[in-house]
Formats: sequence, C-alpha cells, structure tokens
Amino acid sequence: MLNHRDIKQLEEKGITKEAFLRQIGHFKKGFPPLHLDRPAIAGDGIRRIDSVGIEELAAAYDAACNQFRVMKFIPASGAATRMFKDVFAWRDLLVAGVDTDGLLESDQEAARFFGRMREFAFWDYLLVAMDKDELDADHLLNSKNFLPLLDYLLFDPGLDYASLPKALIAFHDYDTPARTAMEEHLVEGARYAADPSGMVRLHFTLSPEHIAGFREKLNAVQKAYEAAYKVSFDIGYSVQKPDTDTIAVGSDNLPFREKDGSLLFRPGGHGSLIENLNDLNDDIIFIKNIDNVVPDRLKETTILYKKSIGGLLINLLKERNSWMQLLDKGGLGQDEYLQAVDFASNAMNIDPGFFPSDPAEGSRILRAKLNRPLRICGMVKNQGEPGGGPFWVKDARDGSKSLQIVEMSQIDMTQPDQAALVKQATHFNPVDLVCSFKDYQGKKFDLREFIDPETGFVSHKSKNGQELKALERPGLWNGAMADWNTVFVEVPLITFNPAKTINDLLRPEHQ
Repeated sequence: MLNHRDIKQLEEKGITKEAFLRQIGHFKKGFPPLHLDRPAIAGDGIRRIDSVGIEELAAAYDAACNQFRVMKFIPASGAATRMFKDVFAWRDLLVAGVDTDGLLESDQEAARFFGRMREFAFWDYLLVAMDKDELDADHLLNSKNFLPLLDYLLFDPGLDYASLPKALIAFHDYDTPARTAMEEHLVEGARYAADPSGMVRLHFTLSPEHIAGFREKLNAVQKAYEAAYKVSFDIGYSVQKPDTDTIAVGSDNLPFREKDGSLLFRPGGHGSLIENLNDLNDDIIFIKNIDNVVPDRLKETTILYKKSIGGLLINLLKERNSWMQLLDKGGLGQDEYLQAVDFASNAMNIDPGFFPSDPAEGSRILRAKLNRPLRICGMVKNQGEPGGGPFWVKDARDGSKSLQIVEMSQIDMTQPDQAALVKQATHFNPVDLVCSFKDYQGKKFDLREFIDPETGFVSHKSKNGQELKALERPGLWNGAMADWNTVFVEVPLITFNPAKTINDLLRPEHQ
C-alpha cells in the first residue's frame, strides 16, 4: 500500500505508519455511533441558575480571576467561503443570464440581500472600493445591475471577501469604522479577560494563508482598542499542525493519490485544535467561535454570563482541589467519602455507579475521576439551529454515563429509540466554554490522553472530478474532550448569535 516515497511523505508530515494504518482502518470499519441514554435537560444534566446566582458567580469571578492566568481562545481557521455560498450561487445565475427580477422573485434570500444591501457593515467599504474605479455602487444597486456589486464584494480589486477569513469580515457598523469579527473579540476580551495589569491574552487559530492579512489588520487597530479600553493585548495565533492532517481515500478505501502519485492529505477538522490547546499554558481558557459576536449594545448579557461560568469554574476547581489534597494525605473516612462522592456526582456529573461503598477502594477511584480537565459549557434552548446538543451518553467501554456534546453525525437515527431521544432534546450547543486543564498542583494535563479515539466521521468529497472520502477527527468539544469532567449551564439565547450565512448579519442582533 505504501512505497518509499509515501513513507518519506508521512515522515515529513510527522505522521507515523501506525497512525496512517489506524486511519485506513477507520475508513474500512467506520466509527461506531454513540449510544444516547437520555437528553440533558434543565435539572438533569443542565444547571439552571437564577439571576441572583448568576450575579454572585460573576462577582466571584471578578474577585478571584486575578489569581489565574486567563486566555480567550478563538477558533478562526475557516475561510468565509461558506458564509458567501449563496452569493456565489446568485452570481453564477446572473453570469448565466438569469433575469434579475426573476431571481428576486424566486429566491427570498436574494431579495433580502439585495433589498437591504446598504445595511451591511461592509457597504461603505464597497462604495469606496468601486468609486476608485469610477463605479457608482448606489446607482448599480438602484438599477438592479447586481453583477459588478458581487464581483467587487467577492474578488480583488474590490473587498476580496471570498478569500478572507471570517475574522476579517466587517460584521457590525458603528459611528466609527465598522468592526470585523476579530475586533469584536478584542472588545469582549477587554471586558472579561484582563489581568490586574490590564493584560488581555487572546489566541486565534488561523489558516497559514490568512496570517499576513490578519496581522496587517491587527497592527492597524490594536493600539486604538488598547487606548479605548485601557488594556494591553497579548495576541497569539497558531495553525493546525501538519501531523493532525488525515489521509484521503477512494471508494475502495485505498489512499487517494494526486496526479503526481503523492498521497492526498486533508485538514482533520476542528478536533485537531486540541493540539493547539494542549500547547497553551494558561489556567482558565474561554473558548468561543469567531462568528458568535454581537455589537456593543448587546454585549452586557454576554459579559455577565461569561463571568458567571468563569466563576462557577473557579468555585468547582477550589472544591476539587480541596478533595484532591485530602485524598493525597490518605484514604477518606466514611463521612468524608460520602461528601466527596456527593460532590463528584452532583457537582461534577461523574456517574455515581463508579463509586463502591468501601471508602478505601472508592477513594482511589475518586482520585482518578476528579483528576481530569474540567469544562463548563453554556447551553441555549434549542431554536432549530443545526449542530450538536447535550446528552447523557452511555460509554461502550464500561457502561457508565457521562455528559457529552453530541453531533447528529454521531447518532444512529435509524434506531427508533435514539431518534426519539433526539426529539426530546431541549438545548443546543452554542460553543460557549470555559476550561481548566491543570491539576490541583498546577501541573498541566496532556489533553491527548482524554480523547475518545473511536469518535469521528467519514465525509464524501471530490477532487479533480474524482470521488474521495475524508476523515474528520473527533470534534474539539465532542470526542476530543470526551473524557473531561463536564458541567452544562443554561445561558440566554442572546449569547448565541452566529453568522453562518451573509444574511445572518441582517438579523436584529447584528444591526
């Protein structure tokens, strides 16, 4: 299957032959579906905290966060191509000669886009870009001559949005220049992630081709935001590591080869970012997607709830560390053991079935179960958005139940009982996490030890007119964090405002 050239290519990417063969095995046998035990709902897996409790947790965070090194981690590797998928489709129709009025009548989203085009934060930039070439964007829009507008929006010498990362798309309009998604994250970070010296640490994951443009934009705006919010930004970035790429195969499950005979590798999905997280050395890390931001008028609720889940994390860490220190001194007595089991089961959601009645044996298990990375995940009520949700999942290895964020691709919907549980789900994962991956002695966990390697999925793609299969690694907040201790907290829907399509920026929350 592999020749000498293949072996050299694997070595250059840092991928072992054993890892390659495991990937081929996943293509052949697939990934087993997760077995849902029940949906996580308020009172059973999802904490619902009243307004007084939220304020108290936020205050606890403000009081204690200066004892920790805080980081805001923003996955921002993706290009904005998917965001402009509809725009490309409309452009193709116009190039093919489709009548403009017909397009607007037949496609509601097209009518919304062109009818409200002046409301986008990028409109003023588009006016300037077209004016340089003596084109009047207002006149073209009024006369329904849309094709030049789309060309200057998507390509160079216009805004070139088709080749930019979503981080650099203008999201929100202000009296001052419009803000990109990246800038909104700077503002958010200044509001809840500054240390006592005013240092705000952020880390963006980027694609290599976007680094230069990202740095150019950052250099142009950073000092202004530092002055406005009286902070200093320490901004890092990283790319997905080459050794997290996965092999592509043909329909016969043999390696797919480029025209020159080399193996084709593809990025392994956002689950590969567990390696980027693993390289960080911060105590508390907030994780939020690049496109989930709101303008200043709506930020207060987001800031409050970010601080509240941070406060909950700190409280749980303090109690966990106290129990770990006691366990280090020796086995727990009967009363202490029951209290520790109550904390592990009810506060940390560790399956009580793990713990025997004998305190001596139970103390050993307690130590192993508590000594893990911890994540607090905000959950919003499901409003029909696509994506993962919170469930209690039965582990195929030992039959235990744990809280997991589950994607639809991980569920066997042909099984009536599993499909019924999906319909009973009440909440959705908005990717609103705060994490700690240091133990009670301040030593960093190796996050690779807490991945479920039997999670992931196979997707079908094509290249050069040939069908191929690609392997997606366990999602960052799915299988890559499967063996973490997990707590779900209900957060308001207003904290979840992603912009997956360009027209999402026309929602009231982005205007």
